[in-house]
Amino acid sequence: MKKHIIATFTVLLVFTVLLGGFLIFRSREEKKNAPVRKDFFAEETNTEKSEQKEDLGEEKSEEESSTKRQEESTDTHELTMIFAGDVLFANSFKNCYDAGGMEAVVSGELLEQFTQADIAMVNEEFPFSTRGAPMEDKQYTFRADPVYVSALLEMGVDVVSLANNHILDYGTEALEDTFATLDGAGIAYVGAGATKERARELFRVEHGSRTFGFLSASRVIPVESWNVDNVQPGVFTTYDGTALSNAVAEAKRECDFVTVFVHWGVEHEAYPVDYQRSLARQYIDAGADLVIGAHTHCLQGIEFYNGKPIFYSLGNFIFGSSIERTAVLCVTVSEGGETEYMLIPAKAAGGCTVKTEGSEAEELFRYMEEISQGITVSETGKVLKNADDL
Repeated sequence: MKKHIIATFTVLLVFTVLLGGFLIFRSREEKKNAPVRKDFFAEETNTEKSEQKEDLGEEKSEEESSTKRQEESTDTHELTMIFAGDVLFANSFKNCYDAGGMEAVVSGELLEQFTQADIAMVNEEFPFSTRGAPMEDKQYTFRADPVYVSALLEMGVDVVSLANNHILDYGTEALEDTFATLDGAGIAYVGAGATKERARELFRVEHGSRTFGFLSASRVIPVESWNVDNVQPGVFTTYDGTALSNAVAEAKRECDFVTVFVHWGVEHEAYPVDYQRSLARQYIDAGADLVIGAHTHCLQGIEFYNGKPIFYSLGNFIFGSSIERTAVLCVTVSEGGETEYMLIPAKAAGGCTVKTEGSEAEELFRYMEEISQGITVSETGKVLKNADDL
């Protein structure tokens, strides 16, 4: 009996040892295989993290590139302004525009110059209105149907000067219609207004880190009642220069670059009269960086005063069917404040203003040198101040 119990115990012990050995072997095999699975998933996880890191790196790189582009854009940010003289939407204009759109009025090449500029400004020598009566005893009176404001939009015009001797040809109702028409089209205006304050108001443009301001006034009105100081709405005038000089000084306190657009001079005279030179210097002494004129229906000369340019008249740009010679002024201001002035030569025939090239352009540049003081115009139209100029 004792031997039987010992034998049974021995069998159980052997079975237990065998079972334990099997379990130990299986556990080792599982542990042996487990690292393989762990490494595989770890590899997938690392790959995913690597891909995510690459994605993040690409996003970061794109962000850095975008920031760099923005910084580069800011560092090299230039403002381009383009100015033209008198614009009249009368018979020749209407015939051309109605027949072929704006490219029948201004050539595509010139239109591109306007639309690509950051700021485009012209003198609007008429009111937008179908109301009012023509001024009595005035030889020429102008107005245009408000629907033609589309032409200014197609030109890319941002701001117009209303300070001239034709804006009230059809009375205050027509002037009020002009304000409404321009406001409705999103085109700014200077030099006239419903109140004294509005007529003298500065048009401001912020570009990059710099602020640009635009003012306008007229030295030519047919009667005193057009002066906004006498009747409202009316025109901002500059007969003695004090009010405009004060406006310039105020504008300069909030702007880096101030442009003054003045209606003045004697019609068809290529040289400025004494009061033009005197007023221009007053404006520059008050803080103006650029003085531009219109009204004479012809080009007038250029000069620099204290390093600031005066373009006494840009002549006509859209005015009747024929313009013998004219020019558009392109001004480029760098982010650092360096300024370049370029004349774009032009003429009009058949009611369409076009850029001139070759010998015609060269003739205009040499003509501008002849009627100007202390300047040179390069073969590309760049206006340069002579070293011995003021």
